[in-house]
Amino acid sequence: MRFEAVTYQNEYLPPGGTNVDAIVTVTAHADGGDRPATPAPSAVVLILDVSGSMSPRPKLRALRRAAATAIAQLRDGVAFAVIAGNHEAHITYPGTATLAIASDATRATAIDVVQQVRAFGGTAIGRWLTLARDLLASAGHQVRRAILLTDGEDSDETPADLRAAIDSCIGVFQCDCRGVGTAWRVDELRAISMALLGSVDIVAEPEGMAADFDALMRGAMATRAGDVRLRLWVPRDGVVRFVKQVAPTIEQLTSVPCDARTVEVAIGSWGEESRDYHVAITVAAQQLGDEMLAGRISLLVDGDVVSTSMVRATWTDDAETSALIDPRVAHYTGQAELAAAIADGLQARAGGDEATATVHLGRAAQIAATSGNDATLRLLANVVELHDVASGTVRLRPHVDRADEMALDVRSTRTVRITNEP
Repeated sequence: MRFEAVTYQNEYLPPGGTNVDAIVTVTAHADGGDRPATPAPSAVVLILDVSGSMSPRPKLRALRRAAATAIAQLRDGVAFAVIAGNHEAHITYPGTATLAIASDATRATAIDVVQQVRAFGGTAIGRWLTLARDLLASAGHQVRRAILLTDGEDSDETPADLRAAIDSCIGVFQCDCRGVGTAWRVDELRAISMALLGSVDIVAEPEGMAADFDALMRGAMATRAGDVRLRLWVPRDGVVRFVKQVAPTIEQLTSVPCDARTVEVAIGSWGEESRDYHVAITVAAQQLGDEMLAGRISLLVDGDVVSTSMVRATWTDDAETSALIDPRVAHYTGQAELAAAIADGLQARAGGDEATATVHLGRAAQIAATSGNDATLRLLANVVELHDVASGTVRLRPHVDRADEMALDVRSTRTVRITNEP
């Protein structure tokens, strides 16, 4: 696996300007040659909701089928376990506080075991995560992942309990979350996926679980690097305002200080793929004509620096030059505005403020159309009638399927890459 990071920006600032923005594109390439890249040693835990709401026979059958599909994708040698969660958390397979090693025999046994799971009790997602943490923390593997499925909200513990559990898992494993049906809460699963560098999505019907689990496990098995980070150095008086992923989804990332001028940001495990990040830095204003290194971005893979790029600042009184915004920065700023407009619109709609909801969702439709985010525009069309997307003229639909509304919410952070690259 070969990594590279490329930085794009407009380095020119107006007199007194202090804010520097850049887009960093990180790409992981195959090693090349005839042999595929060697998979990283991996450990995976399936976390299955077996609360009482999963008890209807068709839903439970779909859950068992999805778990079996995921287990069948496990590569030989991968460490794994299955957790069944309700108001408690239990190790369904291998049944002891350890991880099994995937082989023909263990996969078959695990599939047999999950076919016997029963659904009863409440929902305490934090306890499920804590047990997964205990299992994965002891695994000496480069890649540690969990796939969590639930159909309900976290009703048998406090929000503080769930938050504490999430915090205790940060840095231990990456977690992809899926909500089945419409009785679960987007904000709960989003909080987990965002903190644990995973994904979140809705599976509207139980029959869709198997295909979704198959795709998630295939992705996990394609992982080639488990610990990838961005390290940002800024000069004296410089401040990192934020680092966030902006493609393929918008994700707020946490910066961890290394020293007074350096922070590191974990960006998860990687297969062969490419992602974009928005780096925002504030520096002290300099004299006209001055140039400075506003930041140095290093890409670390398993602790080794594999790529370095520079963020620069130059002060000019040429208003035309300093007013230019790098096309990538402008594009992803717009995608962030799109996500915010959807969030604000859905919140206003839920609160009965239809006028405000119409304004925000109209603006969202306008941005989605202008930026070529057709997938989001289609999701918006399920919630509003699109009369004139160029001007943002929409009308709220009087009756909206709850699954459509949740799909718009949970997928609002999906972005498209810039189409008019220089």
